[in-house]
Amino acid sequence: MSKFLYQSLLFFFFYSSITAQQIQNEVEPPYNIKTVSFVQNGSNVVPIFELGSSFAFQFDDLFGNEANYYYEILHCDYDWKPTAIPKIDYINGLDNQRINDYSNSFNTLQIYSHYRLSFPNQFTTQLKLSGNYMLRILNEDRELVLSRKFILYENHSTVTAQVKRSRNLSNIDYKQNLDFAILSNDIAFQTPLQNVKVLLLQNGNFNTAIKNIVPQYTIGNQLVYKYDKETQFWGGNEFLYFENKDIRAASNNVAKVGSNGDIYNAHLYTNAARGNQIYTNYEDVNGNFVVKNINASNNDIEADYAWVYFTLSAPAFRLNKDIYITGMFNNYSLSPEYKMDYNTDKAVFEKAIMIKQGFTNFQFTVADKKGVIDNENAIDGNFYQTENEYTILVYYKEATDRYQRVIGKGNANSINIVN
Repeated sequence: MSKFLYQSLLFFFFYSSITAQQIQNEVEPPYNIKTVSFVQNGSNVVPIFELGSSFAFQFDDLFGNEANYYYEILHCDYDWKPTAIPKIDYINGLDNQRINDYSNSFNTLQIYSHYRLSFPNQFTTQLKLSGNYMLRILNEDRELVLSRKFILYENHSTVTAQVKRSRNLSNIDYKQNLDFAILSNDIAFQTPLQNVKVLLLQNGNFNTAIKNIVPQYTIGNQLVYKYDKETQFWGGNEFLYFENKDIRAASNNVAKVGSNGDIYNAHLYTNAARGNQIYTNYEDVNGNFVVKNINASNNDIEADYAWVYFTLSAPAFRLNKDIYITGMFNNYSLSPEYKMDYNTDKAVFEKAIMIKQGFTNFQFTVADKKGVIDNENAIDGNFYQTENEYTILVYYKEATDRYQRVIGKGNANSINIVN
């Protein structure tokens, strides 16, 4: 073997091992990819599924040219680093296959191609292991277009949870605290302080997740978490919303509609910052969205897109940070596409975003230049009364295991908050 070839092989294996250990962060899609979501039972959902269940992933390509897209599935550990498990051990079938289920928009001003990837499918007949997964979408040149996290869990433990007010008087009116316990159904926990990990989510938002919380104490095979500070979330406020199921009519929170000849426009009423107002209870769907055209029979391809014009009046906002419009419709993204601009003439923040018609929850998120979210100084304030949905995931790995299983899932809602 030549010296050059030997050095090349050494570099290849060294680079491969470095890449395998890199944390997998979600890659935001380009401008032409919209309405990216996981779907189960016909609804957009937080991507947490029971092992063996069916679900789908879908998105629209505004170029509408029936481009070729491929998918790849990576099994990851608790910290979202790819595991060393061969794909044959966690996939029955194949990945790196073309997405064949797609169709073009019908009777819409904005053309697009709608892609749907179901699990299981003809190529990937089963995902065999629980845990963290990264779904990667590639173009025909095998370049990464976007990626999304999803989690598969097993039912080997029971998680009971209760949302309580903060014990700290300085933030008792602004934060919510999770008390929970994990009881194994059929596993004898081995050294749970090291082997059991949890992931706490508020409204399915991975950007504000709480991790690496160890059990406070154990009672037999039950792990108890009753922290005062470590498991607290800022309460936030109820999500704002708009509805344009009839895209040609001004309806809920849409002040004016129009068209520039190419696509519909929807101008929303100006939103005032609610941080200094009293809490007002009204129904939301915790950041979710529904694609709907009341005049259509197939919303996936007959719902149109509109430029939605957002306006925010926040005269007290003086921080050297940015304001973004976020929700499940854009995966709580902090990309420049969703950053609001300040209009000095009108003294308001403005942004136009292309969104598929229907019902959409959104919120205003404050973050610095590095993408660190400032929940404490939220535009719409923090209230302990806010209705939030919480998810607790339990990870477990014994000394002989090759990967961290997700052995349980629990839910709690702050509508039942107690002191």
